[in-house]
Amino acid sequence: MRKYLVSINDLPPDGKEFTLEDQEIWLAPLKEFHMDCRIEKPLVARLTVMPAEDGCLVRGSLTGEVVVPCNRCAEDAAVAIDTRFDEFEDIPPEENTAGAAPDDASHVVYDRHAPMLDLAAVCWEQFMLSLPVAPLCKEECKGLCPVCGANLNEGECGCEREHDDPRMAPLRDLARRQ
Repeated sequence: MRKYLVSINDLPPDGKEFTLEDQEIWLAPLKEFHMDCRIEKPLVARLTVMPAEDGCLVRGSLTGEVVVPCNRCAEDAAVAIDTRFDEFEDIPPEENTAGAAPDDASHVVYDRHAPMLDLAAVCWEQFMLSLPVAPLCKEECKGLCPVCGANLNEGECGCEREHDDPRMAPLRDLARRQ
């Protein structure tokens, strides 16, 4: 994957604009993390990076469309990505970067003792933040039968399903005794 490193020291005072359309920015991590997600409409990030006293301000947008599994029935669920963001990136002290923890949230790395902003990392983070927690193929999705696993959106399966939650049986017994 191509690196998208920007020297923070070389940014003009009014900032610099970037457009990232390389789908490998998202495809490589999707493959690496074994995510069941495919890009339906290309993802495009438009960023403006402005220098600040102890870092830089990244303003941008991310648009496109992806397909992920529905949270209820596992069928394809289209998710439109259209997000705007502002993110401040601190420049960590150079001596701390060699021993930085792998879960460090900074997208700034040092290259030949110069702070560099990793635009691909910023884009990936914003992509992950834009995905819904529980995507649905449609609002009225009925999900899967808990007995046989049939997709209830295609019709009833005919399974006998106990409507009472067995975990609640001790509480039901208490209510009956009173």
